[in-house]
Amino acid sequence: MFPRLAMSAFALLALSLPAHAHLDPLAHGSFAAGFTHPVFGLDHVLVMVAVGLWAFSSGGRAIWIIPAAFVGTMVLGFAAAVIGIPLPFVEPVIAASVVALGLIVAMAVRLPVVPSAALVAVFAFFHGHAHGGEIGSAGELGYALGFVLATALLHASGLALGWAIGAVLGTESRTGALVSRTLGAVVAVAGIGILAG
Repeated sequence: MFPRLAMSAFALLALSLPAHAHLDPLAHGSFAAGFTHPVFGLDHVLVMVAVGLWAFSSGGRAIWIIPAAFVGTMVLGFAAAVIGIPLPFVEPVIAASVVALGLIVAMAVRLPVVPSAALVAVFAFFHGHAHGGEIGSAGELGYALGFVLATALLHASGLALGWAIGAVLGTESRTGALVSRTLGAVVAVAGIGILAG
């Protein structure tokens, strides 16, 4: 019952995200435009939440190192885009990151902290480059602060989701593991849909 309920809630949350264009920085400000950029993109949301879930399931130092590696490298990707360094295949790699991180959560992959951080960092660079490529007329600092905060909050929501599953069902319980893995599978399937779209 609970795994189906959790999967349905997650699917509804993902489907209820705004499907319109990003905010105009001239009308709403650079910070708001940056903050909403990852929030309005289903691919970004799914990856950020999956990173949080994976970090939580990895435990220990990974809880903060994996999300921090993502945020830090994402800023580097943003800077590369802003100064005009081209990066091929940005959108396909972002879509692939949804599939890959969903599968990692679904398969309960356990890696040492450094390889885990390196893996999310590779994907983060592409996410950051996408943010930079769509900056428009926004000011770099305000826009960057906005998307960094939104990304950190999305990672935190994934961590909180992992904690809630563990608190309700037990961190080591089979049901808790099934719910987490099911959520990972939902992310991966959504990523396949994004890739195919």
